[in-house]
Amino acid sequence: MAHPTQLGFQDAASPVMEELLHFHDHALMIVLLISTLVLYIITAMVSTKLTNKYILDSQEIEIVWTILPAVILVLIALPSLRILYLMDEINDPHLTIKAMGHQWYWSYEYTDYENLGFDSYMVPTQDLAPGQFRLLETDHRMIVPMESPVRVLVSAEDVLHSWAVPSLGVKMDAVPGRLNQTAFIASRPGVFYGQCSEICGANHSFMPIVVEAVPLEHFENWSSLMLEDA
Repeated sequence: MAHPTQLGFQDAASPVMEELLHFHDHALMIVLLISTLVLYIITAMVSTKLTNKYILDSQEIEIVWTILPAVILVLIALPSLRILYLMDEINDPHLTIKAMGHQWYWSYEYTDYENLGFDSYMVPTQDLAPGQFRLLETDHRMIVPMESPVRVLVSAEDVLHSWAVPSLGVKMDAVPGRLNQTAFIASRPGVFYGQCSEICGANHSFMPIVVEAVPLEHFENWSSLMLEDA
């Protein structure tokens, strides 16, 4: 859960998000080193009246400042490509959920069950219970088992939406007439919040996403109760 004045990412709740955090720190250190070097060179050149004639025309320096940026780009590109392939990999999901975007709510269908689905609307401010978050709580949460691969099929009924949960490292566009898929593994129990991340109309800010990861036994009890009520 994000908090005021937070500068970094939310705490990772999935292996992919942990990889993204590591890559962010890796790239940030490279940018910091480059910025420090450039700032030092600018300061040194501005603050001195001396001129080194070998710097004005030197093949060695030109070779270095041609090869070094290429090496730095490779150091950034390789882990980036690795994470892209990890995010696209979906191996033997234990559960498949279809998330359908509407104006302005989400509906979820657990396709492994015969009749398990529900709509998820934002809880109005006046109906919030103590401790609940404004504009983030929903009347029905998407319940998933922790430490299990979950595949999410994302589409939309009317206009473009985007199903995004930052703590899980998931963001997938919901396009009418197209079925996109993404996957995640919740590495710990908890409640993880997200929002539609594609401007979809007047109430775009009022269609939150709440994913609750629970132990497998609790998930089985919940799904049994939902099927009985259906």
